[in-house]
Amino acid sequence: MDARVFAADGTEKGTAALPDALFGQQVHEHLLWLAVKRHLGNQRQGTAKVKTRGEVSGGGRKPFKQKGTGRARQGSNTSPLMPGGGRAFGPKPHDHRTEMPKIQRRKALASALSLKAGEQAVTVLESLAFDAPKTREMAATLAKLGLADKRTLLVLGAADENVVRSCRNLPNLKTTLAHQVNPYDLLNCDAVLVTRDGLARMEEVFA
Repeated sequence: MDARVFAADGTEKGTAALPDALFGQQVHEHLLWLAVKRHLGNQRQGTAKVKTRGEVSGGGRKPFKQKGTGRARQGSNTSPLMPGGGRAFGPKPHDHRTEMPKIQRRKALASALSLKAGEQAVTVLESLAFDAPKTREMAATLAKLGLADKRTLLVLGAADENVVRSCRNLPNLKTTLAHQVNPYDLLNCDAVLVTRDGLARMEEVFA
C-alpha cells in the first residue's frame, strides 16, 4: 500500500510505501467497536450522583394521616413518590473504565489504519516545522493539500510546540503523536496526514 508524499509547500514528491503490518491488515469491525467503546468509556468521569430517600432532608413524621384525606397513603416525605423526596435507582459514582488485551488493541489500530489506507485517505508530509506559531501558514498548507474542508488528523513523530500551537485554532484539524494514535481518532476523521517522522515512529512502536 502506497501513499502520496507532499512537501510543506504543497508540491508532490512521489509516493511512500506504507508498512503492511499497519496499513495492509484485515479490518475487524468488532474490534474497532470494542476499541471505540473503551476509548469513550475511559473519558467519562463517572461522578454523577443523586440522593436516595435516606440522604435527603426530612422524614420522621408521617406527612398526613392514613385515612380521610382522599390521597394515597404515605409514610414519609422522603419517598421517591413525594415532591422533594429521594430518587429511586439514580446514578452513583463509579468507574466506567474497561480493559482490552494488548493484542486486540494493536489489531484494532491496524484495522483503523488499514481502513483509512484502503479509502486512499492517508497522506505523507515530508516535514513540518515553524520557527514560531503560524496558524495562517498551517491553514495554507492544508488548503494546498486539499484538506482545508476535511476533518484531518495530523500525526507527528515528536512533540513540536510551534506546530501544535499553529494547528490548535483550526477547527477541522486535530494533532496527535505517533505513539498516541488510537482507533477513535482515526475513525473520527476524513483524512490522515502523517509526517515521515511520524510514520517511522508508528512503525517502530506498533508494527
